[in-house]
Amino acid sequence: MTELTLHVDANYESPWAMSAFVALEEKGLPYTLKAHVLSKKETFAIGFGARTNRIPALQRGGYWLAESTAIAEYLAENFPFPKYPRLYPENLDQRGTCRELQSWIRSDLMPLRQERSTDTIWFAHATTPLSAAAVEAKDRLIAIVAKLIGDRTTLFDSWCIADADVALMLQRLNLNGEVLPPAITRYAEENWKRPSIAKWNALPRAAKPI
Repeated sequence: MTELTLHVDANYESPWAMSAFVALEEKGLPYTLKAHVLSKKETFAIGFGARTNRIPALQRGGYWLAESTAIAEYLAENFPFPKYPRLYPENLDQRGTCRELQSWIRSDLMPLRQERSTDTIWFAHATTPLSAAAVEAKDRLIAIVAKLIGDRTTLFDSWCIADADVALMLQRLNLNGEVLPPAITRYAEENWKRPSIAKWNALPRAAKPI
């Protein structure tokens, strides 16, 4: 196997870097983790080969691929089940919903993402209440997730990569003291304990973002 390298942010706070990291961990693939200081524009330096100059970026020999959803799909297709664990559901309708949720989390809920940035997960927690717009985003998020999970701690019968993305979005609320329905809290916290996610959370971080 050509060696894999995952390029991420040095603060280990990008939700999309976490998603790519979790995908590699769930596949059980050997890889090297390389961190870049985004404030120093290190992803624009000579030698960083991702076309978009963005993280996360996966490097496999001379091939580079950025964007977390593209990375997850690349890993799913290049290291398929049954030799490697699944990242996406076997059922095609569920697989479509998994991808729908990944896209939605990345393109919507902006007030919530801004007011409860990932700084408030891995560094200092938020001290101001949510705005009306963020509360509306929170309520939409909870309603959609609650309908999908029922009393499970996964979106479907088995874990999928969207569980990592959705759980992180919910932890923006849960870890900052927002009151959530018990089933939603349980879903977020149980996913947060998953070994692949716990490993990301345990990465060494500076006292404040760099």
